Amino acid sequence: MARKPLDYEELNENVKKTQYAVRGELYLRASELQKEGKKIIFTNVGNPHALGQKPLTFPRQVVALCQAPFLLDDPNVGLMFPADAIARAKHYLSLAPGGLGAYSDSRGIPGIRKEVADFIQRRDGYPSDPELIYLTDGASKGVMQMLNTIIRNERDGILVPVPQYPLYSASIALFGGSLVPYYLEEEANWGLDFVNIRQTVSEARSKGITVRAMVIINPGNPTGQCLSEANIKELLQFCYHENLVLLADEVYQQNIYQDERPFISARKTVDEIYKVASIALSPNVPGQIFMGVMVNPPKPGDISYLKFSSESKSILESLRRRARMMTDGFNSCRNVVCNFTEGAMYSFPQIRLPPRAIEAAKRAGKAADVFYCLKLLEATGISTVPGSGFGQKEGVFHLRTTILPAEEDFPAIMSSFKNFNDSFMAQYEGYSRM
Repeated sequence: MARKPLDYEELNENVKKTQYAVRGELYLRASELQKEGKKIIFTNVGNPHALGQKPLTFPRQVVALCQAPFLLDDPNVGLMFPADAIARAKHYLSLAPGGLGAYSDSRGIPGIRKEVADFIQRRDGYPSDPELIYLTDGASKGVMQMLNTIIRNERDGILVPVPQYPLYSASIALFGGSLVPYYLEEEANWGLDFVNIRQTVSEARSKGITVRAMVIINPGNPTGQCLSEANIKELLQFCYHENLVLLADEVYQQNIYQDERPFISARKTVDEIYKVASIALSPNVPGQIFMGVMVNPPKPGDISYLKFSSESKSILESLRRRARMMTDGFNSCRNVVCNFTEGAMYSFPQIRLPPRAIEAAKRAGKAADVFYCLKLLEATGISTVPGSGFGQKEGVFHLRTTILPAEEDFPAIMSSFKNFNDSFMAQYEGYSRM
């Protein structure tokens, strides 16, 4: 007798509650328009290579040799690959006797974890234990493993910055916990306000929520700020005093576009984590090798050093210029205010929507920022993410865009945005800039 397929009502309630704005309504509409032949500029997700950024040569050479080790036996391999890439590939293959098609330790290949530990020691100035390092299939998997370990039931709360990357709200909902939002201060360049954070914790506890962990995203996503050293120190003291696990998302630590606020790591601070990691058996092995190359890149004197250094510098310098062009472009627009993108790869301008636009959005059954972003998409092909997908203060509206489109396309993109915005504000009787 055939079994009846599951109805929607029978699905896991936590899954049904999960939402992920980056791939939400705007993205789906952009995909529809693309199928209809409209040119779409996908700035909704941090996907550099999809927008034309060239990959670094040395890591690709090393992984190519590891993926096809028979090339190392070719007498002409030295004509196709530099000697240091060949040596590095042999090194990684010696660490993974089964090759890239075999499982590794659930925590990652020990030799690569040692390279990560050495990188952290060089960065922070004191030792790091490779036995406490877990390699995962991207940051998202690491976040999910930690939240799965920490959250026991709906009374366990996780402090999450707002605006926040929706991975956190989605994962907390999936694991059945409670999101405890704390607001970043836009007027203080998206800094931390610990008076408000303490009040947030007290209010959560008064409702029976056990606050167990605190998330920070530095450099910020979607807000693009770098936290000051003073904020980091106060953060560590706060977590210690409140007995909170600190989950520091520092994915974009090398993407810094100014010199006033350098990146400072919050790392100062297992068996159960190992159990959760072991469920997946092994993190992606080629990804582990990429990680090893990036934390242990070619050094001065190596054959590939000048090329690797030149490629890396070129990418970061271009991103710095694009961050400035986008911030200046937004701030030249009527009723748009934007903090400078200090790091990461996102801009998060505030759009001061006229009352008539907010009313029109209500009539259309849309959140006001979704309404604006849909109009922007239809008019220009620029696909963004509404600020409501990340969380924002009541009555304040934003959008998130990446700074990743090709540098040569930026003048046209920002001109297109400005023309749309001017027309939109005129249509809905925008008020003057505050």
